[in-house]
Amino acid sequence: MPSSNLVKHDQTIDDMINITQAAKQKFISLLEEADDNILGVRVYVAGGGCSGMQYGMTFADQQSDYDYQMNDDKLSLLIDPVALNYMEGAEIDFVDDGVNATFVFNNVFQSVGGSGACGGCGSAV
Repeated sequence: MPSSNLVKHDQTIDDMINITQAAKQKFISLLEEADDNILGVRVYVAGGGCSGMQYGMTFADQQSDYDYQMNDDKLSLLIDPVALNYMEGAEIDFVDDGVNATFVFNNVFQSVGGSGACGGCGSAV
């Protein structure tokens, strides 16, 4: 675990991470185009090893009893408690410079080797 401050049950995703307006809009757009059986977007943390922790996203068609969920307008975001612990203080942004468009993880735990780059490297989700 990145710290001894484990996620407490009374905390929410909004208490732990910031999602920019650009990222929210892109998530909503992607979810509107997704299959009907998709519940939301799952944020995950994988890894370790030489390149440090990898942060990424995928569509979620199931929710665990342990998942933290953020429902904001048309956005449903799911994060398991372990991943949320690694995400504390992070920001998820969506950057489109006209050439490349990608989600970016800012302010991730640098002390655990987080790169801050999306594991999808240019993929939408």
